[in-house]
Amino acid sequence: MSMVPSKLALALFGSLIVSVPAGAETAEEWVRLGARVHGGYGSFIPVGIKIGLDAVERLKAEPRSLTVLYYDNPKAPCACFADGIAIATRSSFGQRTVALAAEHAPADQAAVIVIRPRKGGEGLKYSIPMSSLPRLVEINKNPDPMFRHNEVMKAEALYRVEKVK
Repeated sequence: MSMVPSKLALALFGSLIVSVPAGAETAEEWVRLGARVHGGYGSFIPVGIKIGLDAVERLKAEPRSLTVLYYDNPKAPCACFADGIAIATRSSFGQRTVALAAEHAPADQAAVIVIRPRKGGEGLKYSIPMSSLPRLVEINKNPDPMFRHNEVMKAEALYRVEKVK
């Protein structure tokens, strides 16, 4: 019997990893997952994770039950927040639960994200002000992904959240 894993075995293993409850991830696991999905782990990824986890908690959401509408600002360095949000909420383009809005975020916002229950109802709007970017850039000067993760997770006032109908 070959010790090389089959594509089916790898797919099943991957689905087991994804099916672990979001609350079970350690900081190290978030860093590994964020880096794997995004290709690196700068400070924008944990901001997205923090937003996604907040939405899951506030909306008392089950895995794969939220939709994400992401308003990007082309003047922001990247839309990296979206990758963190997607992995924390378990939303994806493939499930049609993540969408990039045709409109841009307001000029003073790096991004605006609306997260709602997939079946409808009240949601949350997260606004990340451009004024948060210098702080995130400063965090990124440290090359250690764990440092970046921990600094963002303990940081206050990186975004604003409000309820939306």
